[in-house]
Amino acid sequence: MTERKKLALKSPSEMNDPADSLNKKGRGWKISDKRLDELHDRAREMRRFASPANKALAAKFASADLGRHTFKRFAVVGSAIVDFNCHSLGMAIMIDEEDDDEALTKRRDKSLEAVGIRVMRIKATDIIENMDAVLGRITAGMRMRISNKQEARRSHQSGSSGYGAGYRGDRP
Repeated sequence: MTERKKLALKSPSEMNDPADSLNKKGRGWKISDKRLDELHDRAREMRRFASPANKALAAKFASADLGRHTFKRFAVVGSAIVDFNCHSLGMAIMIDEEDDDEALTKRRDKSLEAVGIRVMRIKATDIIENMDAVLGRITAGMRMRISNKQEARRSHQSGSSGYGAGYRGDRP
């Protein structure tokens, strides 16, 4: 016969271990409260003094009917601020301005993609000069992301859990 598991309480010294504490802010990105507050302040400042390309794309998103998929402007995602973020799709849109640091943007994109957020980069000049092509590209990216999520959901339900999608317990 197997031995029953018992509830074991941690000692007070183990409970104060910072590795065990939950990260209630920053959505599990292990960001200090001070750093997260700085990021939110910076995002608020960026919203106030947005570029013309950002304002134009934000106006298009505000007037578009995207269903349950909405894009939040200058959203804090982990330790990065993205120009537009669609949380339901796990998709971020970054506007490339002329004076952006190439190394910083590559590092930011890598960290976002490591946690499953797809980053789409669009040049600011493209937004101002050819908005229809940009909107078509964003729509295509959204459709691709939706189909990727649906395919992942189907493959997860079909066999990875061991019960499959049709498991109904004891019912025939």
